[in-house]
Amino acid sequence: MEPSALAVLIVDENRARATIIEEGLREAGHERVRVVAAMNGLVREIEQFRPDVIVVDLENPNRDRLEQFFQVSRTVQRPIAMFVDRSDAASMEAAISAGVSAYVVDGLKKERVKAILDMAVLRFHAYSRLERELHEARSELADRKIVEKAKGILMQRRGLSEEESYRLLRQTAMNEKRKLVEIARSIVTAADLFGGEVKR
Repeated sequence: MEPSALAVLIVDENRARATIIEEGLREAGHERVRVVAAMNGLVREIEQFRPDVIVVDLENPNRDRLEQFFQVSRTVQRPIAMFVDRSDAASMEAAISAGVSAYVVDGLKKERVKAILDMAVLRFHAYSRLERELHEARSELADRKIVEKAKGILMQRRGLSEEESYRLLRQTAMNEKRKLVEIARSIVTAADLFGGEVKR
């Protein structure tokens, strides 16, 4: 997606500060920009406007305000660039843990907005990709464990070798047009029901 195609939602109660960000974005070629001043209804506003990135500017962030934004961050799954006038290590750590892609302290200058926005989007996509890969790896490992357990059950119940057990699982999956792990899961479930669990 080209930067000029990005839709940007600015969240700032101070209109003068929001204007600085808005001008910086428009000068950088971002035409779809909307400014929101109130926190009330923010998630609904995000769902309606469907921004590609959210820019949050907090003059004096306290723990409650930050937590509100962190809850929004977890809910909407969008890149978020957060500008704050002052901060501490705990607030910064909490922001990053909540998924804020760029956390900028005392750095609100019009000419810096585009670079920070681009970085927030890139970091968000990199983090999302890592999360997806981690989820896939965990899922693959869990599937492998189920297949190994099913093979163990077949080896014990049918007196088959490990290779023969795997071949039987694969052939059954092909015959039934199902995934191998689905067949394995059925065998493990049936063995559990009949008290024949095999630990691998």
